[in-house]
Amino acid sequence: AVNVHWVEERIAAGLLKASAETPDRTAWRFDAVALRRVHRLASLERDFDAVPELAALVIDLEAEIAQLRARLRRAGLA
Repeated sequence: AVNVHWVEERIAAGLLKASAETPDRTAWRFDAVALRRVHRLASLERDFDAVPELAALVIDLEAEIAQLRARLRRAGLA
């Protein structure tokens, strides 16, 4: 439950990416990964009063950590 202006700002800043982006914001489409990112961005910004760029960095680092842990498990090291 975020407003259109909030989404526009994050898309313009490169923090969100619609899977189908058009100038007409009513035609934007977001896949499940992007929707999870929207939810997490909004949550970090709200709960920790984080600036959008910091919230996006946290999300990117969390994803990187998850990928590294998965690689360790596959390699039998975790």
